[in-house]
Amino acid sequence: MALNRLFRRRRTSGGGRDVPDLWLKCPACEAQIYKKDLEANLMVCPECGYHFRMSAENRVRLLADENSFAQTSGAVRPVDALHFSDTAPYQERLERYQQKTGKSDAIYGGSCTIGGVPAMLFVMDYDFAGGSMGSVVGEELTRGAEQAASEGRAFVTVSSSGGARMQEAALSLMQMAKTTMALDRLWEKRLPYVSIMADPTTGGVTASFAALGDVVLAEPGALIGFAGPRVIKQTIRQDLPEGFQRSEFLLQKGMLDQVVKRQDLKETLARILRLLHPEGGRDGA
Repeated sequence: MALNRLFRRRRTSGGGRDVPDLWLKCPACEAQIYKKDLEANLMVCPECGYHFRMSAENRVRLLADENSFAQTSGAVRPVDALHFSDTAPYQERLERYQQKTGKSDAIYGGSCTIGGVPAMLFVMDYDFAGGSMGSVVGEELTRGAEQAASEGRAFVTVSSSGGARMQEAALSLMQMAKTTMALDRLWEKRLPYVSIMADPTTGGVTASFAALGDVVLAEPGALIGFAGPRVIKQTIRQDLPEGFQRSEFLLQKGMLDQVVKRQDLKETLARILRLLHPEGGRDGA
Protein backbone atom coordinates (compact mmCIF):
# COMPACT_ATOMS: atom_id res chain seq x y z
CA MET A 1 0.00 0.00 0.00
CA ALA A 2 1.37 3.44 -0.92
CA LEU A 3 2.30 5.61 2.05
CA ASN A 4 0.03 8.46 0.98
CA ARG A 5 -2.95 6.09 0.99
CA LEU A 6 -2.17 5.03 4.55
CA PHE A 7 -2.73 8.58 5.84
CA ARG A 8 -5.74 9.31 3.67
CA ARG A 9 -9.01 9.91 5.53
CA ARG A 10 -11.45 7.06 5.14
CA ARG A 11 -15.13 6.62 5.79
CA THR A 12 -16.71 3.90 7.84
CA SER A 13 -18.86 1.44 5.92
CA GLY A 14 -21.72 1.78 8.37
CA GLY A 15 -22.60 5.30 9.49
CA GLY A 16 -20.67 7.13 6.79
CA ARG A 17 -18.76 9.24 9.32
CA ASP A 18 -15.20 10.36 8.82
CA VAL A 19 -12.62 8.39 10.78
CA PRO A 20 -10.46 10.87 12.76
CA ASP A 21 -6.97 11.34 11.37
CA LEU A 22 -4.46 9.38 13.41
CA TRP A 23 -1.42 11.24 12.08
CA LEU A 24 -0.45 14.88 11.72
CA LYS A 25 2.23 16.48 9.59
CA CYS A 26 4.50 19.01 11.29
CA PRO A 27 4.38 22.26 9.28
CA ALA A 28 7.97 23.03 10.27
CA CYS A 29 9.93 19.81 9.68
CA GLU A 30 7.21 17.85 7.81
CA ALA A 31 7.60 14.85 10.12
CA GLN A 32 4.60 12.53 10.36
CA ILE A 33 3.53 12.46 14.02
CA TYR A 34 1.15 10.02 15.64
CA LYS A 35 -1.61 12.22 17.05
CA LYS A 36 -1.67 10.60 20.49
CA ASP A 37 2.09 11.01 20.80
CA LEU A 38 1.73 14.68 19.92
CA GLU A 39 -0.97 15.17 22.54
CA ALA A 40 1.15 13.39 25.15
CA ASN A 41 3.99 15.78 24.27
CA LEU A 42 1.79 18.84 24.95
CA MET A 43 1.22 19.45 21.23
CA VAL A 44 4.93 20.00 20.61
CA CYS A 45 6.63 18.25 17.68
CA PRO A 46 9.04 15.66 19.13
CA GLU A 47 11.33 16.03 16.10
CA CYS A 48 11.86 19.80 15.82
CA GLY A 49 10.08 21.37 18.79
CA TYR A 50 7.43 23.17 16.73
CA HIS A 51 4.61 24.33 19.01
CA PHE A 52 1.17 23.46 17.64
CA ARG A 53 -1.79 25.50 18.86
CA MET A 54 -3.35 24.20 22.06
CA SER A 55 -6.96 24.26 23.23
CA ALA A 56 -7.94 26.60 26.04
CA GLU A 57 -8.98 23.70 28.27
CA ASN A 58 -5.64 21.95 27.82
CA ARG A 59 -3.80 25.15 28.64
CA VAL A 60 -5.69 25.44 31.89
CA ARG A 61 -4.87 21.82 32.71
CA LEU A 62 -1.22 22.55 31.90
CA LEU A 63 -0.87 25.65 34.09
CA ALA A 64 -3.31 25.31 36.99
CA ASP A 65 -2.54 23.09 39.95
CA GLU A 66 -4.45 19.82 39.85
CA ASN A 67 -8.09 20.08 40.96
CA SER A 68 -7.71 23.77 41.80
CA PHE A 69 -9.47 25.38 38.83
CA ALA A 70 -13.00 26.76 39.23
CA GLN A 71 -14.46 28.33 36.08
CA THR A 72 -15.90 31.84 36.41
CA SER A 73 -16.26 32.68 32.70
CA GLY A 74 -19.20 31.83 30.47
CA ALA A 75 -22.07 33.70 32.14
CA VAL A 76 -21.72 36.72 29.84
CA ARG A 77 -22.95 36.11 26.31
CA PRO A 78 -22.36 38.17 23.17
CA VAL A 79 -25.09 40.10 21.38
CA ASP A 80 -25.28 41.51 17.88
CA ALA A 81 -25.77 45.11 19.02
CA LEU A 82 -24.91 46.54 15.59
CA HIS A 83 -26.95 43.99 13.58
CA PHE A 84 -23.80 43.40 11.57
CA SER A 85 -23.83 41.30 8.43
CA ASP A 86 -21.16 40.67 5.81
CA THR A 87 -21.09 37.29 4.06
CA ALA A 88 -23.22 36.02 6.94
CA PRO A 89 -25.11 37.66 9.82
CA TYR A 90 -22.96 38.07 12.94
CA GLN A 91 -25.57 36.29 15.06
CA GLU A 92 -25.32 33.19 12.85
CA ARG A 93 -21.53 33.27 13.13
CA LEU A 94 -21.77 33.44 16.92
CA GLU A 95 -24.08 30.44 17.04
CA ARG A 96 -21.72 28.40 14.85
CA TYR A 97 -18.72 29.26 17.02
CA GLN A 98 -20.64 28.46 20.19
CA GLN A 99 -21.70 25.09 18.81
CA LYS A 100 -18.15 24.33 17.63
CA THR A 101 -16.35 25.23 20.87
CA GLY A 102 -18.98 24.78 23.55
CA LYS A 103 -18.17 28.28 24.85
CA SER A 104 -20.19 31.47 24.87
CA ASP A 105 -17.22 33.44 23.53
CA ALA A 106 -13.47 33.34 22.90
CA ILE A 107 -12.34 33.29 26.54
CA TYR A 108 -12.09 30.60 29.19
CA GLY A 109 -11.00 31.35 32.73
CA GLY A 110 -11.47 31.13 36.44
CA SER A 111 -9.78 30.94 39.82
CA CYS A 112 -7.05 28.45 40.65
CA THR A 113 -3.65 28.07 42.24
CA ILE A 114 -0.42 27.94 40.24
CA GLY A 115 2.51 26.49 42.16
CA GLY A 116 0.50 27.13 45.31
CA VAL A 117 -0.06 30.81 44.50
CA PRO A 118 -3.71 31.93 44.32
CA ALA A 119 -4.43 33.22 40.83
CA MET A 120 -7.03 34.09 38.23
CA LEU A 121 -6.19 32.36 34.95
CA PHE A 122 -7.77 33.44 31.64
CA VAL A 123 -7.01 31.79 28.29
CA MET A 124 -8.16 32.98 24.87
CA ASP A 125 -9.63 30.37 22.54
CA TYR A 126 -8.40 30.76 18.96
CA ASP A 127 -11.03 28.29 17.72
CA PHE A 128 -13.73 30.85 18.54
CA ALA A 129 -13.62 33.55 15.83
CA GLY A 130 -9.83 33.47 15.75
CA GLY A 131 -9.67 34.39 19.43
CA SER A 132 -10.87 37.88 18.53
CA MET A 133 -11.57 40.31 21.36
CA GLY A 134 -15.15 41.52 21.45
CA SER A 135 -17.16 43.03 24.27
CA VAL A 136 -17.56 39.70 26.08
CA VAL A 137 -13.83 38.93 26.06
CA GLY A 138 -13.09 42.41 27.39
CA GLU A 139 -15.74 42.09 30.10
CA GLU A 140 -14.54 38.65 31.21
CA LEU A 141 -10.92 39.81 31.42
CA THR A 142 -11.97 42.92 33.33
CA ARG A 143 -14.00 40.88 35.82
CA GLY A 144 -11.08 38.48 36.21
CA ALA A 145 -8.66 41.29 37.00
CA GLU A 146 -11.11 42.87 39.43
CA GLN A 147 -11.68 39.55 41.21
CA ALA A 148 -7.93 38.99 41.41
CA ALA A 149 -7.52 42.42 43.02
CA SER A 150 -10.37 41.95 45.50
CA GLU A 151 -9.22 38.44 46.55
CA GLY A 152 -5.46 39.07 46.57
CA ARG A 153 -4.75 36.78 43.64
CA ALA A 154 -2.21 36.97 40.84
CA PHE A 155 -3.58 37.52 37.34
CA VAL A 156 -2.39 35.36 34.42
CA THR A 157 -3.51 35.55 30.80
CA VAL A 158 -2.66 33.37 27.81
CA SER A 159 -3.38 35.22 24.58
CA SER A 160 -3.92 33.66 21.17
CA SER A 161 -5.84 36.09 19.03
CA GLY A 162 -6.21 37.79 15.69
CA GLY A 163 -7.06 41.07 17.46
CA ALA A 164 -10.23 43.10 17.76
CA ARG A 165 -13.49 41.61 16.46
CA MET A 166 -14.53 43.59 13.40
CA GLN A 167 -18.21 42.61 13.67
CA GLU A 168 -18.42 44.68 16.87
CA ALA A 169 -16.59 47.70 15.44
CA ALA A 170 -16.02 50.44 18.05
CA LEU A 171 -17.47 48.26 20.81
CA SER A 172 -14.56 45.90 20.27
CA LEU A 173 -11.96 48.67 20.15
CA MET A 174 -13.25 49.98 23.48
CA GLN A 175 -12.11 46.75 25.12
CA MET A 176 -8.48 47.78 24.61
CA ALA A 177 -8.92 50.69 27.02
CA LYS A 178 -11.24 48.73 29.31
CA THR A 179 -8.85 45.82 29.89
CA THR A 180 -5.89 48.19 30.31
CA MET A 181 -7.68 50.22 32.97
CA ALA A 182 -8.70 47.04 34.82
CA LEU A 183 -5.03 46.22 35.35
CA ASP A 184 -4.69 49.37 37.49
CA ARG A 185 -6.59 47.55 40.24
CA LEU A 186 -3.84 44.93 40.37
CA TRP A 187 -1.00 47.42 40.35
CA GLU A 188 -2.62 49.37 43.20
CA LYS A 189 -2.61 46.18 45.30
CA ARG A 190 0.96 45.24 44.20
CA LEU A 191 -0.39 41.98 42.77
CA PRO A 192 1.49 40.39 39.86
CA TYR A 193 0.17 40.17 36.33
CA VAL A 194 1.90 37.70 34.00
CA SER A 195 1.05 37.73 30.30
CA ILE A 196 1.82 34.68 28.15
CA MET A 197 1.72 35.16 24.38
CA ALA A 198 0.98 32.13 22.24
CA ASP A 199 0.75 31.84 18.46
CA PRO A 200 -0.66 34.15 17.19
CA THR A 201 -1.02 37.27 19.34
CA THR A 202 -1.81 40.20 17.11
CA GLY A 203 -3.87 43.35 16.63
CA GLY A 204 -5.67 45.04 19.50
CA VAL A 205 -4.81 42.27 21.95
CA THR A 206 -1.09 42.88 21.48
CA ALA A 207 -1.73 46.62 21.68
CA SER A 208 -3.51 46.37 25.03
CA PHE A 209 -3.46 43.95 27.96
CA ALA A 210 -1.19 41.28 26.43
CA ALA A 211 1.83 43.59 26.32
CA LEU A 212 1.32 45.09 29.77
CA GLY A 213 2.31 42.23 32.08
CA ASP A 214 4.76 42.75 34.90
CA VAL A 215 6.42 39.80 33.20
CA VAL A 216 5.70 38.98 29.55
CA LEU A 217 6.43 35.43 28.37
CA ALA A 218 5.98 33.83 24.97
CA GLU A 219 6.14 30.37 23.46
CA PRO A 220 8.81 29.58 20.86
CA GLY A 221 8.04 30.67 17.31
CA ALA A 222 4.85 32.56 18.23
CA LEU A 223 3.73 35.26 15.78
CA ILE A 224 3.42 38.48 17.80
CA GLY A 225 2.70 41.95 16.47
CA PHE A 226 0.05 44.52 15.65
CA ALA A 227 -0.28 44.13 11.88
CA GLY A 228 0.83 40.92 10.18
CA PRO A 229 4.20 40.73 8.40
CA ARG A 230 2.56 40.51 4.96
CA VAL A 231 0.63 43.74 5.56
CA ILE A 232 3.76 45.50 6.82
CA LYS A 233 5.82 44.34 3.85
CA GLN A 234 3.20 45.56 1.40
CA THR A 235 2.97 48.90 3.23
CA ILE A 236 6.67 49.75 3.50
CA ARG A 237 7.63 47.89 0.28
CA GLN A 238 10.73 46.42 1.89
CA ASP A 239 11.87 42.92 2.75
CA LEU A 240 11.57 42.12 6.44
CA PRO A 241 14.33 40.66 8.62
CA GLU A 242 14.41 36.89 9.04
CA GLY A 243 12.16 35.80 11.87
CA PHE A 244 10.42 39.17 11.96
CA GLN A 245 7.59 39.29 14.54
CA ARG A 246 8.42 35.86 15.92
CA SER A 247 8.92 35.59 19.67
CA GLU A 248 12.68 35.07 19.47
CA PHE A 249 13.06 38.24 17.37
CA LEU A 250 10.95 40.26 19.81
CA LEU A 251 12.94 38.94 22.76
CA GLN A 252 16.07 40.38 21.16
CA LYS A 253 14.31 43.74 20.72
CA GLY A 254 13.19 43.91 24.35
CA MET A 255 9.45 43.40 23.94
CA LEU A 256 9.46 40.07 25.81
CA ASP A 257 11.09 39.00 29.06
CA GLN A 258 11.53 35.34 28.19
CA VAL A 259 10.70 32.74 25.54
CA VAL A 260 9.70 29.53 27.32
CA LYS A 261 9.16 26.04 25.93
CA ARG A 262 5.73 24.66 26.72
CA GLN A 263 7.16 21.82 28.81
CA ASP A 264 8.83 24.41 31.07
CA LEU A 265 5.97 26.92 31.16
CA LYS A 266 4.24 25.77 34.36
CA GLU A 267 7.48 25.64 36.37
CA THR A 268 8.62 29.03 35.06
CA LEU A 269 5.26 30.66 35.73
CA ALA A 270 5.03 29.22 39.24
CA ARG A 271 8.51 30.48 40.09
CA ILE A 272 7.68 33.98 38.86
CA LEU A 273 4.44 34.11 40.84
CA ARG A 274 6.14 32.93 44.03
CA LEU A 275 8.72 35.70 43.65
CA LEU A 276 6.23 38.47 42.86
CA HIS A 277 3.16 37.59 44.90
CA PRO A 278 3.12 39.24 48.35
CA GLU A 279 2.41 35.93 50.09
CA GLY A 280 4.77 33.83 47.93
CA GLY A 281 2.52 30.75 47.67
CA ARG A 282 1.55 28.07 50.15
CA ASP A 283 4.48 25.76 49.42
CA GLY A 284 7.10 28.41 49.99
CA ALA A 285 8.91 31.03 47.97
